[in-house]
Amino acid sequence: MELTEKAQKRISILRDHALNAHPDDMRGPHQKYCWLRGWLDASGCFSSVRRHGLAQAAMLENLIPVIDPGELIVGKPCYAPLSGEQQAFVDRFRDAGGFSALDTGAGGQASHMAVDYEKLLSLGINGVIAEVEDRLAGLCPTVPEDLEKEEFYLGCLAALRGVNAAAKIYSDHALKLASCEPDAERAAELRTVSETLSNVPSNPARSFREALQSVHFLTFLLNGLYQLGRPDRYLWKYYSHDIAAGILTPEDALELICCRDILDTEYIPRGLAIGYMVGGRDSTGRPVENELTHLFIKSIGIVRLAYPGTALAVHSRTSDGLLRLAAEQLAMGCSHPSLFNDEVITNGLRKYGLPAEKACEYVQSTCVEITPCASSAVWVATPYINLPGLLLEELSDISSGAQPAPDDFEAFKTDYRRRLREKVDAEAANANRDQLRRFERGGDPLVSCFVNDCLARGKDIDRGGAVYNWIMPSFVGVANLCDSLVTIRDMVYGGELSFSELSRALDADFEGCAELHGLISNGLDKYGNDVDGVDCLVSEITSWIAQAVERNRTYRGSRFVPSLFCWIMHEMLGSSTGATPDGRRAGFPLGDGSGPAQGREKKGPTASILSSTKWDHTPFIGGIAVNLKFSKSMFGEDSVEKLLAIIRAYLLRGGFELQINVVDAETLRAAMADPDSYRDLVVRIGGYSDYFTGLNPNMQREVLLRTEHAL
Repeated sequence: MELTEKAQKRISILRDHALNAHPDDMRGPHQKYCWLRGWLDASGCFSSVRRHGLAQAAMLENLIPVIDPGELIVGKPCYAPLSGEQQAFVDRFRDAGGFSALDTGAGGQASHMAVDYEKLLSLGINGVIAEVEDRLAGLCPTVPEDLEKEEFYLGCLAALRGVNAAAKIYSDHALKLASCEPDAERAAELRTVSETLSNVPSNPARSFREALQSVHFLTFLLNGLYQLGRPDRYLWKYYSHDIAAGILTPEDALELICCRDILDTEYIPRGLAIGYMVGGRDSTGRPVENELTHLFIKSIGIVRLAYPGTALAVHSRTSDGLLRLAAEQLAMGCSHPSLFNDEVITNGLRKYGLPAEKACEYVQSTCVEITPCASSAVWVATPYINLPGLLLEELSDISSGAQPAPDDFEAFKTDYRRRLREKVDAEAANANRDQLRRFERGGDPLVSCFVNDCLARGKDIDRGGAVYNWIMPSFVGVANLCDSLVTIRDMVYGGELSFSELSRALDADFEGCAELHGLISNGLDKYGNDVDGVDCLVSEITSWIAQAVERNRTYRGSRFVPSLFCWIMHEMLGSSTGATPDGRRAGFPLGDGSGPAQGREKKGPTASILSSTKWDHTPFIGGIAVNLKFSKSMFGEDSVEKLLAIIRAYLLRGGFELQINVVDAETLRAAMADPDSYRDLVVRIGGYSDYFTGLNPNMQREVLLRTEHAL
């Protein structure tokens, strides 16, 4: 299936426009100004939750609409500067210390999940308003707990009515543009946009176009990294109806999908991640795969941008055609789709108590973090914990005499494990303090309207209204820790090196220790080469992590769930981490996920995935990222088949997630030398994709040094 020439031209123009956008905030200056005015005007509110709802309403009711030429799906911020009077107000507020005193419940995390889009599409905003009004009418003012519910529901109503106001603003603007549009065909498109937004999201969607527009418009207004969940599921009935009625073709749907997807790049700041997932199975184990599933995967090769981060949930009954389509997108040099093991993830979610009907409805929450759709207030990657950094603390205490050197390697591991537990406990306490602060001062009534069971419980999402309230700390540098432990086991406890000699070499960043550095780097086995004596250490490390996390509970009464991915934190943490016993130099990025460290897998991709799947991935619902980079120049006629074999082997062995880049080192070097010519070159980082030329030089070198496999 191919887009028409006209559609291809539209997508090309919209794509170029998006590439020229460099948003540094998901809200434009005017949105932030209106929110601030609304927040200050509501200073007399009884509760922070209602005050947040009124501030949201003030922002939405005064939205400045932006519809650019060629857009069929609309909704993005206005980045025009404030008027002189508005800017003067903001400046006066800032100069008086207002921003430092403005406490709106920040701290911790928000978004990073998918809201209840089925509810939006079936009820519309007006249907949700009716539900809230019914619940409000049933309260009794003499019941103390109903007072809190009343404040919450009033905040919800204000925010929901703000959404209706924003939709009308956009609808009116589209009609105004149509009235002065000289091109008759474009004028008709704008009238369709206006008509669409005159119905949705205020009312239930009636068509595929309306459903897609409704979903995007609410997501845009939520102002956060909200994922689109499982669109091939909740959009299917609209698509199949319109196809059968002859009012939509697959090509039309594909064009609309591409138009919507491009909007993500218009307002999501670089370095972040947003996306959706398709495929997988339903609660009975039947495959969820339809024509829409294929269209969403096909759109990747048309849009060719870092956003959205499209994911495919794969299982044993995924069709060869769908998996091949995914592999073909990757072979083209696209960094999507990422491939998630549906069986491993649903088993993991069941382990954490989700029923079958909920365990099949999950989404990657920006990078690889897994959260249940429509019911999540999960805090992902909270916080990132530097595993090699803890090891350096242990070595420092030994070399300084603060603690004695353990008698043997098992005792050394026991001491490290104790330090890890203490770190996890301390970070859990910090996260819980943030949840307490959010309970007292936070609030997000609009989001709460679309997260189960906030309305039923009468509780805002920041006050524990959601069904799932996990906190997911992420552990960075597992490969560096493993390889460092090999050095300590084989050389220190093997008698070739003392702790003080090792510490001196690390303090010197291996300067003057070329022979030792060469021996560590090239003479010792490394994780990623199918060496049981090394890989077993990763099994131990992941077991330590799971047990350390499991013993804690969140302020909201939920659990901590571990993850092993890094986003960009392997570079950020690595920049402040000294040389490590695995031979890594000071300041260099840590390993980019849970696979081998950069350039250390020497026996090809098969050995790499064998090492990466010798330990149980199931507990790590917080996310696991394994990167594989293949040489584009080495791709031949049978390379897709070989790539499919590697994907199937990884998933069959219980791998959680796999992300693949097909790009040459030569291309990366050319992009470093001439960034303007490669501004749309997208590469995989540590769980998400980003534009290579926008990365800092240290991160660019890290990507360049990853092992480049041949097929």
